[in-house]
Amino acid sequence: MTAPSPRGPRPSATLRGVLALTLALPVTAAVSLTTAGATPVPQRPAPRDQGPVGHTLPKTGTMTGSGGAVASVDPVASQVGIDVLRRGGNAADAAVATAAALGVVEPYANGIGGGGFFVYYDARTKRVSTIDGRETAPAGMTETSFLEGGKPMDFTKAVNSGLSVGVPGTVATWQAALQDYGTRSFSQMLAPAEEIARRGFVVDDAFETATADNAKRFAQFPATAAIYLPGGKPVEAGTVLRNPDLAATYAELRRRGPSALYTGGIAQDIAKVVNAPVTVPGVTVPTGTMTTSDLARYQVKRLAPIHSTYEGYDYYGMAGSSSGGIAVAETLNLLEEYAERTGVPLRDVDDVQYYHRFAEATATAFADRNRWVGDVPGVPRDQLVSQGFARERACGFDPAKAQQRPIAFGSPDGAYGGCGTALGKVGQGNDGQATTHLTVADKWGNVASYTLTIEQFGGSGMTVPGRGFLLNNELTDFNFAPLTPGVPDPNLPAPGKRPRSSMSPSIVLKGGRPFLAAGAAGGATIITTTAQTITEVIDRDKTAMGGLAAPRISSRNTAATAEPQLIDSATGAALKALGQPMTPSATIGRGTAIRMLGRNLFDAGAEPTRGGGGSAMVVHPGKAGKDKHRPRHR
Repeated sequence: MTAPSPRGPRPSATLRGVLALTLALPVTAAVSLTTAGATPVPQRPAPRDQGPVGHTLPKTGTMTGSGGAVASVDPVASQVGIDVLRRGGNAADAAVATAAALGVVEPYANGIGGGGFFVYYDARTKRVSTIDGRETAPAGMTETSFLEGGKPMDFTKAVNSGLSVGVPGTVATWQAALQDYGTRSFSQMLAPAEEIARRGFVVDDAFETATADNAKRFAQFPATAAIYLPGGKPVEAGTVLRNPDLAATYAELRRRGPSALYTGGIAQDIAKVVNAPVTVPGVTVPTGTMTTSDLARYQVKRLAPIHSTYEGYDYYGMAGSSSGGIAVAETLNLLEEYAERTGVPLRDVDDVQYYHRFAEATATAFADRNRWVGDVPGVPRDQLVSQGFARERACGFDPAKAQQRPIAFGSPDGAYGGCGTALGKVGQGNDGQATTHLTVADKWGNVASYTLTIEQFGGSGMTVPGRGFLLNNELTDFNFAPLTPGVPDPNLPAPGKRPRSSMSPSIVLKGGRPFLAAGAAGGATIITTTAQTITEVIDRDKTAMGGLAAPRISSRNTAATAEPQLIDSATGAALKALGQPMTPSATIGRGTAIRMLGRNLFDAGAEPTRGGGGSAMVVHPGKAGKDKHRPRHR
């Protein structure tokens, strides 16, 4: 008998077999837009291969079972990933297919016009590796690109412009993930997304609200308004949104591969609109400098992950232009040091001390992140995540009193002793909110944790005419000017540079095996949300959804933001008495997570309510079992 291929058998590449991934999704008649941007009109029930995708799929925030798991913000996208797993694909395959689908059903948060970070555990090698698919500044960008008259440009003006658009990295990330880890082709994994864009999906309340919130700026760009403002009004919940231009773009990518976006006609269209944004009469926006050469030069980076230990677990996160892995690791290290200093582990403290310790740790980590981390040479990453540095930084912790904000940054110089020397203080930069995170685990033990974005909700607001996808405004993640005069700033614009990110896709191992995969959306709160989810699961014995559902606090070296249910509780009152100032925020972060409960048994979790809730699915709900097949990998 022939031994199975280490990549696993490849299925037939016929169109019917490829589209089966999507055509199996539930379909129902609904109010429909006959074309993108048309007035909604009632229609008779459509044939099965023409109706909207996933109309009857509910959002379920938690599910336990076997065969593999997917957690994302949207049930249509999660179902695409589950179908890939059910048909023999692995976690990398399912992650790419899910992400491509999210680019259709959650276009304001991610898509092929953006970038992201991919963290993967390979069951064959038993190693964690990463792909940095962050957007990149074009060659024409300079340190003063976001200055006008020597002063920082108005942030809103910068966002809604060609100047804010970085060279997209998402498509290159998908190709790299499939090449490095996958068992299916790039074309196959984009087929479901193409079909969803062609047939349409049913708009929900959260999508309608997000459209209404962005309607004024979307109206400035005709190509965007044509899709999301039919008849000049935000697309309404209950209607079916079809995007034939995006379907055609996915079809072109499937035919030609990623080169279509980086060297082909799509590249030409991106560069054209960035340099000459198409706006309604009377509206002008800053232009960019991106060229087709910038797009052709784009490459992902394969970086060693950030690694640290926490309470006997191994934490792995993202390095490079992402500050997430470093900041989460330092937070966890500080929590260990607080336990050592007080003699009481985090799992044994009450709610007040839990939130107090967590706020102090994240504020300290942000002080160091803002000073030291960026896409520059010489970032002291190993020192920032060392236990010695955390021990020195923990000297400022007082269980009875919050440290005054802002906390000074430390010196990660490798010479640690006593309390060290605080070197100075830096301010906060810009960080967008429109991001999405997905987690996937398969029955062979592979795990993917993937965060992707276009920065603000709706990115730059600009849709590439005739292509159907929004472009990012990622370059506004650069600091427009040094945050603190006289203090070196690692996050200033430069040609070919990647802006600092807070994205924190994470994988936690226990005894060398995957235990938890987690991450979040939400700008700078991604770091605090991810770290809190990890500690809720490890230290407070929560399920995946339980860790996500807990009331959140986000202390980023300023006055903390916290959710009202925490502020208004007795715990909130006690935190204020400790000197923890808190301002209310209705929603902090939007995460997903998967716990691995044993071989081939998964606890998948998504947000129960934040951002309209999320969708957690498993291949076989409620079933546990073992699969003796060889792990599928590249």
